Amino acid sequence: MFKMLVFSFIVSLVIGLALGPFVIKELKKFHARQSEREEGPQSHKYKAGTPTMGGILILTALTVSCLIFDPMDLRKGLALFLALGHGVIGFLDDSIKAIKHRNLGLTAKQKLAGQFVMAAVFCYILDAFLHFPTTLWIPFTSITVDLGMFYYLFVFVMIVGTSNAVNLTDGLDGLAAGSCAITSVAYVVIAVALGYSHFAIFGTALTGACLGFLFYNQHPAKMFMGDTGSLALGGALAAMAILTKTELLLILAGGLYVIEALSVIIQVISFKTRGVRVFKMSPIHHHFELSGWSEVKVVTVFWSFSALMAILSIIVVLACK
Repeated sequence: MFKMLVFSFIVSLVIGLALGPFVIKELKKFHARQSEREEGPQSHKYKAGTPTMGGILILTALTVSCLIFDPMDLRKGLALFLALGHGVIGFLDDSIKAIKHRNLGLTAKQKLAGQFVMAAVFCYILDAFLHFPTTLWIPFTSITVDLGMFYYLFVFVMIVGTSNAVNLTDGLDGLAAGSCAITSVAYVVIAVALGYSHFAIFGTALTGACLGFLFYNQHPAKMFMGDTGSLALGGALAAMAILTKTELLLILAGGLYVIEALSVIIQVISFKTRGVRVFKMSPIHHHFELSGWSEVKVVTVFWSFSALMAILSIIVVLACK
């Protein structure tokens, strides 16, 4: 099994590295180029015109690796479905931006509708084919709570919340790809520790795909993942947490995404109710940029934080499960 995990990582990594130049070339032909928002940091203006929709590269590497190694595993297939489904939503959003040459693709309602459809199908398969338990493990304890049908409502919120949180995190070169690679490594270890070794293949394939893309996305980025990648990665991480029955642990393992999302929520509520901005700009990675940190420093510190959260989540599982 260990060899299969290693090979799935290598295959997705090699595919990402090998196809990168081709994907960049085709994205340029399609005129899928980044449009920087006017209210964004001035230091990002030079990024306008960089090819986006690079999430296609991540999803290609992930899919091929998953289909090669243990393709009949239902958990892995379900996680891949959620990742690809969110990737399609992101692809539609990015395509509209590319065709209309603007920074607005699908509306928020259209995105949410797509995410809800993906979550609904995911929950149906959980119940009908996996006969999934509706229990929820409370991290740091040995307690599990049976939520009954409310479990699926929780899963809905979790999938939508995670995909949007990772989408918010994708604002600096390499930030989302690197942090997702770190988080997925944590879930590989967790899956193996909990007896889901075959499902862990999804995590190793995702890690390799993220690192292959990161080679072209590191500062200064040659391509961005776009919503095609960020929404897909959020769906993938949510799937890994749900399918290993460590749902609430994602708050710890994906602590970076929680902070990024909270910074936006706090900023919006504070400005609308008091007319005061808590941060210089949200999401919070922009706050540190405007505070004088270089983009590379912000990404490095945030990766380090993700690594710390990943290690802590593994320790919690090993100690309490």
